[in-house]
Amino acid sequence: MTDMPQPDQIPPESAPPETASSDKILVFVPCYNCAPQIGRVLAQFTPEQGRWFAEILVLDNGSRDGTLAAARAAAPDACVPRVRIARNRTNVNLGGSHKAAFAYAAAHGFSHVAVLHGDDQGAIADLIPVLAAGRHRRHDACLGARFAPGARLQGYSRVRILGNLGMNALFSLGAGRRVRDLGSGLNIFARPVFADMDLTRAADDLRFNIFLLLGLIDQRRDFIYFPITWREDDQISNVRLVSQAWGTLRILFDHVARRGHFRRADHRAEVPDGYVFDVLHDITPAAGQGAGHGAGKGAGA
Repeated sequence: MTDMPQPDQIPPESAPPETASSDKILVFVPCYNCAPQIGRVLAQFTPEQGRWFAEILVLDNGSRDGTLAAARAAAPDACVPRVRIARNRTNVNLGGSHKAAFAYAAAHGFSHVAVLHGDDQGAIADLIPVLAAGRHRRHDACLGARFAPGARLQGYSRVRILGNLGMNALFSLGAGRRVRDLGSGLNIFARPVFADMDLTRAADDLRFNIFLLLGLIDQRRDFIYFPITWREDDQISNVRLVSQAWGTLRILFDHVARRGHFRRADHRAEVPDGYVFDVLHDITPAAGQGAGHGAGKGAGA
């Protein structure tokens, strides 16, 4: 088994301008019924945090609770050059939203996609030291890990922590590489990952990140984990723990027992006509003018 590098102390200083200028980072914020939280997520993009990013794409998956209106109200205060608020034409679940956002980033010249879930469980501040140290340029993916040394969990029960650690251990054995998290809501991917068309065959539901991770391992991608802060306050969990656990173990079994078939198979329950969204609001926050390392005007619709 190949062990992963231990998360180390990352210097807080900004990246050198000559290297930072090549970055064009899209922040993809998937959300579903996140009206109470989405404003807090966008408020995380202060001048210090927002200057690293070219654009935020808030992609709603058919919320029924006013998420879009809350995002629209909060967007003008985000300190980034551009905020786009969009809605999937059909509910394609979390994985399908990733595929839509990845296709958007590939088509519009972004160098990286940072993923920050819209339920305010993660903090974009945890990603900034990774960017400041230039680690996102040296690796195909930097994955936020709730169970890495230095991570902080708030509101997690001991049962959930032990269950996740057990799953991580099983996947480490089965995949042949240290797994510290099967998929958190804070990650950053370089273009070779988010432009990979093989991801289209991954499941569209909450298991998408597991397929993405196994794809990184199978393709021998260079990826690292970094510790994050993760909390549960007023979020609504979409995970049914027992059924999710059995489904996760089935993925591992198929990956180990039928690896060739696993790599070639289409793991979607249904194949949609496409992963298409409509941009409802295209906002240029006054606070974001001039922000962003190498950020241009952004992409067209």
